[in-house]
Amino acid sequence: MVTAGKLCGMRIHLSVVGAISFTLAWPIISVLGAEKPPLYLDTNQPVEARVADLLPRLTLGEKISLIHADSKFTTAAIPRLGIPRRWLDDGPNGVREDIGPDTWAPAGHTDDFSTAMPVGICLAATWDPALAYREGEAIGQEARARGKDIMLGPGVNILRTPLCGRNFEYLGEDPFLTSQMCVGYIRGEQSQDVSSCVKHFALNNQEFDRMNINVEASERVLREIYLPAFKAAVQQGGVWCVMGAYNQFRGQHCCENDYLLNKILKGEWGFKGVVMSDWAGAHDTRECALNGLDLEMGTDKKYDDFHLAQPYLTLLKSGELPMAGLDDKVRRNLRVMLATHVLDPGRKTGSLNTHAHQAVARQVAEEGVVLLKNENHILPLDASKIKTIAVIGENAIRLQAHGGDSSGIKAFYEITPLQGLVNRVGTNVNLVFSEGYRKDGGPELAKRAVAAAKTADVVIYVGGLNHDKGFDCEGADRKDMKLPYGQDELIQKIVAANPRTVVVLEGTMVEMDAWLDQVPALVEAWYPGMEGGNALARVLFGDVNPSGKLPATFPKKLSDTPAATLGAYAYPGTNGTVTYAEGLLVGYRWYDTKHIAPQFPFGFGLSYTTFQYSHLKLIPDAGTNHIVTAQFEIENTGKRAGAEVAQLYVHEDHPRLMRPEKALKGFKRIFLQPGEKQTVSIPLNQAAFAYYDDGKKSWVAQNDRFEILIGSSSRDIRLRDDFNLAEK
Repeated sequence: MVTAGKLCGMRIHLSVVGAISFTLAWPIISVLGAEKPPLYLDTNQPVEARVADLLPRLTLGEKISLIHADSKFTTAAIPRLGIPRRWLDDGPNGVREDIGPDTWAPAGHTDDFSTAMPVGICLAATWDPALAYREGEAIGQEARARGKDIMLGPGVNILRTPLCGRNFEYLGEDPFLTSQMCVGYIRGEQSQDVSSCVKHFALNNQEFDRMNINVEASERVLREIYLPAFKAAVQQGGVWCVMGAYNQFRGQHCCENDYLLNKILKGEWGFKGVVMSDWAGAHDTRECALNGLDLEMGTDKKYDDFHLAQPYLTLLKSGELPMAGLDDKVRRNLRVMLATHVLDPGRKTGSLNTHAHQAVARQVAEEGVVLLKNENHILPLDASKIKTIAVIGENAIRLQAHGGDSSGIKAFYEITPLQGLVNRVGTNVNLVFSEGYRKDGGPELAKRAVAAAKTADVVIYVGGLNHDKGFDCEGADRKDMKLPYGQDELIQKIVAANPRTVVVLEGTMVEMDAWLDQVPALVEAWYPGMEGGNALARVLFGDVNPSGKLPATFPKKLSDTPAATLGAYAYPGTNGTVTYAEGLLVGYRWYDTKHIAPQFPFGFGLSYTTFQYSHLKLIPDAGTNHIVTAQFEIENTGKRAGAEVAQLYVHEDHPRLMRPEKALKGFKRIFLQPGEKQTVSIPLNQAAFAYYDDGKKSWVAQNDRFEILIGSSSRDIRLRDDFNLAEK
């Protein structure tokens, strides 16, 4: 029985339909007749022992209830055993507002606001895994405060084409950078007794026909480009959940793909957690049951008719499918519950929208802003020498945090670029705003903007993309890389009216040739979250020295990109199949190897100071896991304190198989005062030199000469030296 004293340990949740469910903070199950908690509730026991004790206590029906949804974002409670309803939620940029339970419409709650972090590509532009940890930690704390158990993020799909509608959610084009950033994020989030769910496994690199498109890629391409971040999430980040992708791989849907889920993820990598479907990503009961899916979410049927619900139960009862398969799925779900302390009294309770969380959001935005051009040092602006600033562009006032579909956040507040500038300059500078453009806007907007530009000492133009469908949004790809709403022409008119024009772009990469040579300064702000306006103003006025580096190449034009060059079969696909014909040459690997000049290269980003690299030494590391350590010095040779991201690339001289011109294998972010010099060490292990040999079905680091390249971007190499590797 439950006494009044024990009732005080319960939390009461009111669902949107008014039903009441109880979650026991420390359940005592009287039906068991036990004087003390059973072993599975003993927090002093190892997780595996607790799982082993709990599994046989479940009935067949209860086991089935744990492996499929009972609402849009929950699985069923099992009250007699004290197992609470399990709550999942998007997303990678913060905790999504509540919906449902049986619809995608907002629930209309007043307690489901969250801190809106900058989007994934902005986080990646910081090149700061420690900051990624802090962002994950903050989101984990908010997830716990909101009662969530599994958070659907981070997204680590590689930016293969600039047109993918979800590029803004992901961490760029490079598997090494993506791996390092996602590991930091996952470790931070899971430190708060909530599970991350890395997604979308795997090769989900376009939104066009995403539910059905079949991807064909070689084994080497799979292993070298598209799997490393997932492997790092599992083996370095310790992620507890993996979400399958919508698309097919080699003719089989990824959420029920035996090769990806059973053989690689669970077999080779030893993943012990839960594989869940993307919403409506499951298609066949037998394939879901046999090919590695552990939790089915969002299928467009009644919950009892999900593939892993009654249809699976029927096949189990008939003996057509083994009970051992069900037990493995349930064991994995229980393992994640216990590892995240779902049943434990001391589980972390979290916090919402604290000053610390706001500070993290602002720091990610500040470090993620990338200064792409700064002629004649027009930036940073000096408020004491400016009387009037014309702020032009719809994105200066547009709220972005709620957009993009599943990754949108119901923010406590959102500081727009215009508000951030007002906050920064106060009453000392006159700010004039003109919208300039909008969807279906007329020439009158442009005329007003040009007039405003003529009256100002400086123009800050805030444009770019937004989260409307067809731009940076889930569910569709972009049609081209053009700036929408006539912005190319507008920018040219504005800079003609006032040459002191700073262009700030929000969103992912666009073509810039129409106006780039005419503007003196260009800033990439991505979608910088709820503190983004403050962060942008602090960068523009020099309170923060910009240090972001591009996590993806900005091509001059779409026709320079591999997917566009190689034809429709390479993107968006023909006859239901897309073939990754560019192979390993994704992102900068393509531009470097094909000798195509990008608009801005991978790893590029300017600063208000300068950095000098010197004294590269390659130090063999005998007796450690590292083969060699690259050691060098960086000095801040300017007059402002600032951060630099030193990047290490590896080039092989005579590979037996084709290799890209170079590949990122290490980086280090350091902060230096003016005149300060630091020694930087970047260790390299065998993996830094290896490629995947399809024929041998293994990684090979061959006996060869390698060049170790140290630079400020992929195209700005400052130091280099040779290293001879013995056969491994």
